[in-house]
Amino acid sequence: MRMLTVMVALIAAFGLSACHTIQGVGKDVQSGGEALEKSAK
Repeated sequence: MRMLTVMVALIAAFGLSACHTIQGVGKDVQSGGEALEKSAK
């Protein structure tokens, strides 16, 4: 569980630093959510 929390935090940090617009933030958050859904299955 702790490893998952660290991974989510790192993904969020890299995702937010990589995008340049509000639209990009939305896409990054959506793709991160989809990745979490896949890993939870």
